[in-house]
Amino acid sequence: MNWQLPILGNKRLWRTMLIAVGIVALGFSTYAFLANRPVSVRVATIEESVPVRVFGLGTVEARVLSKVGFEVGAALTELHADHGDRVTEGQILARLSQNEQEAKVAKAHAALEIATVNITRAEANLEKARAVLAQKQEANNRKKALVGRDIVSQQVAEEAVRDEAVAKADVVVAESEIISARAQLTDAKAQVQFEETLLRHRTLVAPYDAIVIERHKELGTVVKAADPIFTLIAAGSYWGLAYVDEARAGFISEGQQVDARLRSRPQESFTGKVERIGLESDRVTEERRVYIKGENPPPRVFLGEQVEFWITVATLDKALLVPAATVHGYDGRQGMVWTVEDGRLHRRLVKFRHRTEDARLEIVDGVNEGARVVISLDSGFKEGRAARVSEARPQ
Repeated sequence: MNWQLPILGNKRLWRTMLIAVGIVALGFSTYAFLANRPVSVRVATIEESVPVRVFGLGTVEARVLSKVGFEVGAALTELHADHGDRVTEGQILARLSQNEQEAKVAKAHAALEIATVNITRAEANLEKARAVLAQKQEANNRKKALVGRDIVSQQVAEEAVRDEAVAKADVVVAESEIISARAQLTDAKAQVQFEETLLRHRTLVAPYDAIVIERHKELGTVVKAADPIFTLIAAGSYWGLAYVDEARAGFISEGQQVDARLRSRPQESFTGKVERIGLESDRVTEERRVYIKGENPPPRVFLGEQVEFWITVATLDKALLVPAATVHGYDGRQGMVWTVEDGRLHRRLVKFRHRTEDARLEIVDGVNEGARVVISLDSGFKEGRAARVSEARPQ
């Protein structure tokens, strides 16, 4: 019998199995070596004088903007200003037809003259009534004395008393006529003032030194009360309106320095300061309104033009900054970062404060003494793995 063939086949099988086991073992060894060899990482360094700027996109607006018009309605007969004109306070801008109102003013003045004459006549009537009263009183007193001596009859004496009473009543009437005439005079003066006021309402004047942004009506147009004729902005009242994400707006305060770039002048730099912070955020866009007063505005400004704003909210004397992309579980206040401690990788929970415009976070707490914070991630990171440190150059 031939026993050598099975033995030979078994040897080949064992050889193949040993080779396969060796390959697997070599693979595991290689993987273990690669997985546990020191990984090269870049770590953050302390940076000095780091500006923290918040970006906001907005427009050019006017702090004082008015749509001015007449308080009465009529045909527009004069226009003395147009788009782009500069006007001074009190300057006449436009007029309405005045013929009808001028007639009413003349009528009111005539009524005032009549009321004045009525006062004079009433005063004369009062003097006359008083003179008649004095005469009747004297006659009554004389007849009373004569009645006692039977010179004048009783009937004549009674008529004298009656005449005195009538004269007193005439004085009272004359006094009341004076009061009525004075009231009519007051009413006439008020009517004159009212009609003259309405006449002045037909002349539109500039309420302040302004620039005419738009003229809404033309000559001959019949306008209604409160129809806008011009849109004015107060000279020098330009400011920027920036919309800032609420998540970045917490450190903004009045007086902070602002850099701006107008869309129409991208090569020029403009500066300003935060003038006002809106007390109400937009509920839809979740943005806060920040108003900026420019320090060197261009010679001509266009309302509504888009502007980019960078608000400097802080300057960090010394700061440890890490890219936001390297932070796990960042909630606006804290998150997990990788650190190198005694040559090994560790995960630490740290706290943050400021965020720079290039999306780096300032670490303020949570880093152990001697630890270095990693700013370059690798898929092979794990707790306790050896690491070789290379410092990143400050930005």
